[in-house]
Amino acid sequence: MKASHRVLQRGAFACLVLITFLMAIGNTGLISIMPTIGRTIGITDMLVASVFSLSALVWAIASPFWAGVADRHRRKPLIQLGMMGFIASMLGCSLAVHGGLIHWLTPLATFIAFFLCRATYGIFGSAAATATQVYIADHTDRKERVQTLSALAGALSLGTIFGPAIAPFLILPPFGLLGPMLSFALVALVALALSVVLIPKESPVVVPAPQMSKGPPPSGRFRALMLDEAIAPFLLYGAVLASVQAINIYSIGFVVIDRAHHGLREGQMLIGLVMGCGAVAGLIGQWGLVRWLSLMPSQMVRWGAILALAGNALMMIDGGITLLAMGFSVASLGYGLGRPGFSAGASIAGRTEQQAGIAAAVSSIAGGSIVVPPIIALALYRQWPLGPFAIAIVALLAVCAYALRHPALGRKPVTVS
Repeated sequence: MKASHRVLQRGAFACLVLITFLMAIGNTGLISIMPTIGRTIGITDMLVASVFSLSALVWAIASPFWAGVADRHRRKPLIQLGMMGFIASMLGCSLAVHGGLIHWLTPLATFIAFFLCRATYGIFGSAAATATQVYIADHTDRKERVQTLSALAGALSLGTIFGPAIAPFLILPPFGLLGPMLSFALVALVALALSVVLIPKESPVVVPAPQMSKGPPPSGRFRALMLDEAIAPFLLYGAVLASVQAINIYSIGFVVIDRAHHGLREGQMLIGLVMGCGAVAGLIGQWGLVRWLSLMPSQMVRWGAILALAGNALMMIDGGITLLAMGFSVASLGYGLGRPGFSAGASIAGRTEQQAGIAAAVSSIAGGSIVVPPIIALALYRQWPLGPFAIAIVALLAVCAYALRHPALGRKPVTVS
């Protein structure tokens, strides 16, 4: 059945946005409290940082598999499977941390248990992320898809920024450091219940037997997408932009503390303030400007890269917290335009049978962007505090030139899926 023959119901769309928001929080929500957890238990800083990178790697590897599953099965059960994986992961992580805090587990055993629980989220959470985008592609026409995918990417980016900002405020008695993980699990349980009611039951996905047997494996499908002249430029752009955003998010907390010259408690409040400003700016871009100005993907990717470049240039100037917050906000506005721009552009440029692969590629980019870039940025930050911004600026200069010159990013997509 063609996507244009189906209608995306408001309740279903709202539920998908909420799920995407929660998944993003799960990806990054513990960034700002894990250093405290690690040092309290005795886990080294390097192991703490590697937890997020390793779980993101699992996410990136699992996404192509779920693309193949989404081609042959209903999307709703996969979305719900991802949510159950999220809930199980958060509860498991809280048990691992609790075991470390009360010395039932050694620091190394706590790290291993925590990583295994995060890997559970990486394996099953990627199913929900992939199936959600395919579901939207199934139920929207080409014009509507730009705005719906922009809103979905807005929820993703907003959760990525808000997660580290709100997690410290969820450290409440009697649960203490377990509070953020238990709170995220509880809210996700509510979202799972809402999905049962709000997301309509789908018709079976019918795929002809010859197509199922002759279709390329996930790895071959990705190679095909990267050789597609209409789709590959958007995916390459997205990989760079998402990596730069990851560098900003993972390093901004350390920069705030070092530039504020306050204690950890006061610094934590300033981190929340700076990240909150960035979240609002990203929200304005994704859920405001895209709709108000009816921006096309080509405009979104160009202005997204330019604004992200300007924001990193401001953050590179050591002018105090106010200038840092301004720079982070401008950069976040850029990410708020660029990330939905590349995902919507890739989806519109693709054919119907390519939508699952494109959704998996976008999901893999979201997870893969936090595997290596943040580690490199933080390692460089210890030697040169301006290093993360320098890396970001060089990458963004390249992506700006790419977006301004490449024909696929500079024209209106004409392919109708």
